[in-house]
Amino acid sequence: MVIPRLVIAAPASGHGKTTVATGLIAAFARAGLSVAPFKVGPDYIDPGYHALAAGKPGRNLDPFLVGEDRVRDLFAHGSYGADLAVVEGVMGLYDGAVGRGEFASTAHVAHLIDAPVILVVDATAQGRSVAALVHGFRSFDSALRISGVILNRVGSERHRAILTEALDEIGVPVLGSLHRSDAVAAPSRHLGLVPVAERAPESVAAVDALAELVKGSIDLAAVERIARDAAALPEREWSPQRAIAELDADPATCAQGPAPVVAIASGAAFTFSYAEHAELLAAAGAQVAPFDPLHDEKLPDGTRALVIGGGFPEVYAPELAANAPLREAVRNLAEDGGVIAAECAGLLYLAASLDGEPMCGVLPASAEMTKQLTLGYREAVAPTENALCDAGTRVAGHEFHRTKLVPGAASSPAWLWAADHAPGGSVSEGYALSRVHASYLHLHWAGTPSIASRIVQGAAAWTR
Repeated sequence: MVIPRLVIAAPASGHGKTTVATGLIAAFARAGLSVAPFKVGPDYIDPGYHALAAGKPGRNLDPFLVGEDRVRDLFAHGSYGADLAVVEGVMGLYDGAVGRGEFASTAHVAHLIDAPVILVVDATAQGRSVAALVHGFRSFDSALRISGVILNRVGSERHRAILTEALDEIGVPVLGSLHRSDAVAAPSRHLGLVPVAERAPESVAAVDALAELVKGSIDLAAVERIARDAAALPEREWSPQRAIAELDADPATCAQGPAPVVAIASGAAFTFSYAEHAELLAAAGAQVAPFDPLHDEKLPDGTRALVIGGGFPEVYAPELAANAPLREAVRNLAEDGGVIAAECAGLLYLAASLDGEPMCGVLPASAEMTKQLTLGYREAVAPTENALCDAGTRVAGHEFHRTKLVPGAASSPAWLWAADHAPGGSVSEGYALSRVHASYLHLHWAGTPSIASRIVQGAAAWTR
């Protein structure tokens, strides 16, 4: 399986990975190549910019959430038919899950897909020392191939010459440089960049500008040669259809009869969803129907299950509250026994209120913004049988929010996980009420495809 590929990494966050990766994806796509875009880690926002640049879904590669073997599967699945794959790293090159060393780091993923690495380095206030920095990163893991450097925030042509001369001394080619005046602004707020869906016209203009910037500042031919030097990978045969078919413990894995409608929240308030989720639902026999809770006053016709992923409902709380007909439809679906799976933003939307604005009232709790960021990987277990899984099911997930629920503890929680800071050393989180499952925990269903199957089977079996 020959897939030209490369990983865009950096010594730390803030060096310009997203600028360079998105610009490269856009420049290559505008040159006529089919580019498969990826992001290391659980990030939802950067893949949105990648998708806009490539014209195809941005996907995530996260060993913690899906397992090491599945990373190669998802890479092959997302790269199928592409001329080139560009993978944007996360944080610093060697920064992985806390307490797990290199696991789930950019370097870990680069090893898993056997890809060369291009290091983006913020050259602000650096001269010859840039060579020591790059040499250290190259030497730290000699099995990792750092094939070149792209310099960011270079002060002048003289500055660029000093940096290039220093890197020539250690035999690392400079593939291009971006000057400080070249910055293309992308607005950010409390959880990072503003998602593409919230600023569509400006996002298109920003990606177009990045394509032109990269085209004029980076040696695209040299970058493509590095990508094409990547060795062939073993064949991988994973697909959403195969993943569902392999759940052979129950012969009724896929829904029987007419495809049940599974509605998926989308639009500016609910932008966080992995591309594989809709694919797995469809593979399990669902008719997937996106809708926008900001504008649609009813659920899609025939809705039998509802999936509400992450996003920024706190930004749109008044608008969501104003759409009373849809809030009532969601509440009625829950009361009538429809399947509802909600993550983070979905949890907030199902609450009684959010920052004082009325929400759907499915959950016996209210939500409010806080100043504290809750962030990190979690290894959780289901304490009871619920709409998504059997009791005892273990999952790997990720939390990322600045809100809290009051009251925060449920009599029937969605998940339990160990935590040193918690009373008794464990956290009881979320709600598992009848056929409603709501939690702060973000999951990647490619790691547990039975979740998609369970939702579709529950939808198919529901009688109003």
